[in-house]
Order: sequence, then C-alpha cells, then structure tokens
Amino acid sequence: MLNQLIFKANDIRGLTGVDGAQSDSRSASAEWDVDGACALGRAFVETFGVLDQPQATFVLGRDMRTTGIALSQAFVAGATAAGANVIDIGLASTDQLWFASGSLDLPGVVFTASHNPASYNGIKFCLAGARPITSADLVAMATRAQEIDEPGLAARVEPIGSYRQQDVLDDYAAHLLSLVPLSDARPLKVVADAGNGMAGHTLPSVFGSLNVDLVGLFTELDGSFPNHQPNPLEPENLLDAQAAVREHQADVALVFDGDADRCFIIDERGEVVSPSAVTALIASQELEREPGATIVINTITSQTVAEVVAERGGQLVVSKVGHTFVKAAMAEHNAIFGGEHSAHYYFRDFWRADTGMLAGLHVLALLSRSTQPLSELVEQFNRYVASGEINSTVADAEATMRAVAEAWADRGSVDWIDGLTLRGDGFWFSLRASNTEPLLRLNVEADEAEKMAAVRDEVLGHVRR
Repeated sequence: MLNQLIFKANDIRGLTGVDGAQSDSRSASAEWDVDGACALGRAFVETFGVLDQPQATFVLGRDMRTTGIALSQAFVAGATAAGANVIDIGLASTDQLWFASGSLDLPGVVFTASHNPASYNGIKFCLAGARPITSADLVAMATRAQEIDEPGLAARVEPIGSYRQQDVLDDYAAHLLSLVPLSDARPLKVVADAGNGMAGHTLPSVFGSLNVDLVGLFTELDGSFPNHQPNPLEPENLLDAQAAVREHQADVALVFDGDADRCFIIDERGEVVSPSAVTALIASQELEREPGATIVINTITSQTVAEVVAERGGQLVVSKVGHTFVKAAMAEHNAIFGGEHSAHYYFRDFWRADTGMLAGLHVLALLSRSTQPLSELVEQFNRYVASGEINSTVADAEATMRAVAEAWADRGSVDWIDGLTLRGDGFWFSLRASNTEPLLRLNVEADEAEKMAAVRDEVLGHVRR
C-alpha cells in the first residue's frame, strides 16, 4: 500500500500500517505498509540506477521508530530481489547515513520520519557520495513503486543480491571530530536533549573523548517519544533543555530533532539562539578560515546572514527551502557552508550534507575559545525582529499566494524562488507551501517590532480571510 500523499518534495513521509511487532498489521489511517516498502525497495534500485554502479550496492540505516525494522527489512527484500546488494548500518542518525554514503561512495537510504509523531515513518535518499536526489528522481521512483505495489508482495519476493551489516558509528564520530579543533578547548558544561531520538545513539561516541561535562536529557532511544515530540521548531519542546541549562548553570544546550540532522542552540541564560544567528556565527568562522568562500542560505533565513557574509567578504547564494535544494546549491557553487532557519546546517567537508552534530561541535569550539558567554557572542547577529514561522491551512496555496502578491504589489519587490517573497522598506515576508505538510508557512522580519507585527497581521488577514 502506497498513498500518493507520502511522496513529499524531498523525501517520503506518512502514517504507517505497521505496528513494529506484526508486519502484516494495518490501521485504517495507514498511508503505507511493508508491501509498499518492498515495492519502494525495488523501485529505488531500478530508478536510481543502483545496478549500474560498479558494486551494485547501497547503504541503509534506520532510526529508533518502532516500525523501522519491519519497513526497512521489507525495503531490503524488494531491493535484493531486484539484484542489489545492501550494507545495513543499523540504527543511525540521518547524518550518520550521509557519512556512510560519503565515505563508502555509495547511494544511501535511511528510514526516518524526522520530527514527525510516532505514528509516522519515512525515507530519505541520497546518491553516491551523499549527493542529493532530485524531485524528478522521487517522482520516477513513486511512479514505478505504485506500479509494483500489491498485497502480499513482501512475503513473496526472493533475494538475488546480498545483505550484510557494518558498524560505522565510531568512524562517523572520528570524522566529525577531525573537522573541529576541540583538543585544547577550555572545559564546558553542555546540556544535550536527544528527545529520545537518534542523538542518544551518537552522543556517547562523539562526546566520549571531549573535555565536556555533559548533562544528557532523554538519551534513551524510544520511538514513542514519551517526554516531548522530537521537533525543536516548537517552543514547548525546548522547555526541558532551557530549564536544565539554568538548573545546572551550563554554558550551552544542544537540542536535536528525531533523526539528529538538526540542532537547536540554547545559550547560558536558557534563551533560544536563532538558527539564523547560528548560521551567521558559523559562516563568520568559515569565512575567516577561507576568505571569499561561498555561503548558502534559504529564502527564509534572516537578512542578517546576508549582511554578515558581505561584511566578511564572502559570496552568498540563496536556495529554496529543503535539504535536497540546499545540497544541490552547495555542490553547484562549491560552498563551504550552508544554513537554514529550520536549524539544518551543511558543510562542504561533510560531503555538503546536513549534520546537527557537527554544527553543535562548531558552536562548542567557538565558545570554548572565547572568554565571552554564548549570549554575547551571538548578540551582534540579532539585528532584526522575526515573527517565527506561522502556519495556516488553506484550500488553495497557490491562489492564496497570488492574492497576497497582488494586494502587496505596490509595497515592495517580489520574487518566486520559493513561494512568494516580498521585500519592502525595512521588512520582508515569505509565504510558501510546506514541503512535508498541507500548510502555508509565513515568515516575517523587520527592523522594528511594531513594523513586523503590522506586516504579519496584515498578511495573515489576507491568508485566513
């Protein structure tokens, strides 16, 4: 079973029909199941040209969700029945899978629904060397998988290709630590909230050798997420880490999403550091290391980052929102670093892929070499007032964006790089359809709080009318 709704702009994500214990169980709301996963395995091999590779091999990992074993093994069954060979790295954060793909120079697949609730699962894909897939790749795979999908498929297929397991966790940790100078750093007290997600799997290997007093929160792997949802974009999911920073008088907190490819930063006061400020902070360091280098941001990143990159003599490239788009821009322009306002951070030395753990290590390195607390380090990057992302459900996203563009046509310049972006006198706003959910997302930034609030309220009035 494969509902067309599970195919998003960058990956696959949807409600599952598997309970993790009985692979043939289904729920009425399920959007895909083990037979669909099996069909996807064969379609992946056929449409991504896996058999055309010299080794006819790809790497596969999964997060801690209860449905992960059944779905990933069904995918393996479909792929090996098509003749592909599989290297299973087992439990893995998404950036650990990117590492495996990059270091082994093989295509990669990771079963994860990132920050979505426990009833969801999904798949992220990459080409050899952790290179991004395209939307056309995903469409072709979806079409082929739906042709193959039928009840009972997973139980009938016979493997032709091989399957083996390989542990890459220690190699992943060693590679991250080789990219960040932390050996002579002053000691730090660090809170790390894994949200019962995959950061709980990777933190011990990465932090084991560091001069860090680590306060771990919810590091036990639990796909039911008993403490809070693994989505740091929602303020309520940051409260535990904020309280822990204050209680333990920590220098910083790192808060990861479910698959640990994103990392939110909280300063020593327990205040959330804007991901745009983190982007500006790391970009400044990278431009000091390589003057004139290129930095990639997306369309909803703060104007501050563009200003900082210009002040530091760097080049700026603006991408659509989404990891496949940013990775493609990183490769096209040989960018040294990229950041999204959703707290995805990309590094050229990590195969241009996103990694929350490496971003966290960069922040720790900068902080450990400074006599200033984190709040003072990032203060220079807080130049504007932002609304935060505001979601609305609308009947026709495209028509709504066009109506707003018409209403605001005489008040600024418009571009359609990624939905609607309008830039006016001391403000800008972005209105774009979500890549993963049926929502229209609004972001507003202005040079004054009153101006931001006025623009926000007027645009929302058009959207929700």
